[in-house]
Amino acid sequence: MKEQKDGSIVSNLIWKFSERILAQLISFVVSIVLARILLPDEYGIISIVLVFISFADVFVTSGFSTALIQKKDANETDFSTIFYCSLLTSGAIYLFLFLIAPYVAKFYKMQMLCPVLRVLAIRLPISAYNSVQHAYVSRNMLFRKFFFSTLFGTLISGVFGIVSAVVGFGVWALVIQYLTNTIIDSIILSFTIRWRPRRLFSLPAAKKLMSYGWKILAADFSGVFFDQLRTLIIGKVYMASDLAYYNRGKSFGSLIIDNISTAGMSVLFPAMSNKSGAPKELKQTLRTTIKVMSYIIFPAIGGLIVVAKPLVILLLTEKWKNSILFLQILSASSAIALLGSISLQSIKAIGRSDIVLKLEFIKKPVYVVFLLIGVMQSVRAVAITMLIYSLYSTIINAQPLKKLLDYSYREQLKDIGMPFVLTILMGMIASMWKLMELSNITLIILEIITGVVTYLFLSCLLKVDAFEYLLNYIKRNK
Repeated sequence: MKEQKDGSIVSNLIWKFSERILAQLISFVVSIVLARILLPDEYGIISIVLVFISFADVFVTSGFSTALIQKKDANETDFSTIFYCSLLTSGAIYLFLFLIAPYVAKFYKMQMLCPVLRVLAIRLPISAYNSVQHAYVSRNMLFRKFFFSTLFGTLISGVFGIVSAVVGFGVWALVIQYLTNTIIDSIILSFTIRWRPRRLFSLPAAKKLMSYGWKILAADFSGVFFDQLRTLIIGKVYMASDLAYYNRGKSFGSLIIDNISTAGMSVLFPAMSNKSGAPKELKQTLRTTIKVMSYIIFPAIGGLIVVAKPLVILLLTEKWKNSILFLQILSASSAIALLGSISLQSIKAIGRSDIVLKLEFIKKPVYVVFLLIGVMQSVRAVAITMLIYSLYSTIINAQPLKKLLDYSYREQLKDIGMPFVLTILMGMIASMWKLMELSNITLIILEIITGVVTYLFLSCLLKVDAFEYLLNYIKRNK
């Protein structure tokens, strides 16, 4: 059942970060090319469809795969059982989406939503298989193999998407890109890992796994539902182009945050799960994670906020300039939310899925209030209220760590404080170039170089923990 693991936590983090950075770099280039070819309205259509796919994905991939990773003695029967449960669930959900597609199109008064939703939902049964593959990779720390499947899947699907857009497929170019990415990823993983579904099924195993997994599924669905509720409401109340500007602005920050989050959480959750019986070790791992993540995230997002205007105009042209403010607000929101996600991962690793679910019931009523306040004002107000909510949510997620790991708010603020202060100073110094009349490309280059040099110089001068930790790791592995 088990394959030889590829190495340490740090080694797997490097492979996972490399996979996400390279894959997202390719995706970013592809998205820039597609944004120049396609219209904001076409992105608005795909944004609404992806909301329904995201809802469905939670049922197909969430609690099932998480339970496999968290269970210390998961065997072939467990993996095959979860696969069949996921496959059955995905089939039922696909049928449901197929039937409601015409009503969704009628509600939003966009006829293209019906065929697009029906076709893109085909990825759900594929995701059922793919999610168990990902659980196997995470459990056995085989992220080096993950690297190649994601790389080729992203590259080939990007080529398909661009070619389809050039020949005039419109919104279908995006559908083709999303579908081929999932398909190719699954095919390549089938050749690179040993796991295959077998004719094994155990009802007791399914019940045991889901006694843990259903709470994670419910919590994740709550998170996805309320997160995507913004898209559903903006798409209905405002124009499709407004939704496209909002999501396009969000995508820049997500390019950074999702890479770090996906890479970090994929490696750290199984690593933390292995230490769930040793609270002191788990706390130390969590503190190191938060220090390093904050040290990387804050300057990356701060730099993105500084270069937002020239970057958007240079890459996407003037037709996307309305997304600049959304980029700045939502990037900051995503950075704050990621710190809250790290807290949740540690709670999951301990096995307290009940607390994760309880936190959702505490947070989401506040979310709805903030969202409604924003929607009644403007799309810009929605972005601002989401920033405020991210801060609130992160504070709530961190609260149980005091009791579970003796990790107080004071310690948490101390761990993120220095990177935050350095980022503010970096942003102020880098922004001075805006006082000069420079071309967009020159301004971006100078601001990035100034920001990086300033951040590293201050880190060295003040002997920041995370900086020295990363520096020592690099020296040890030369």
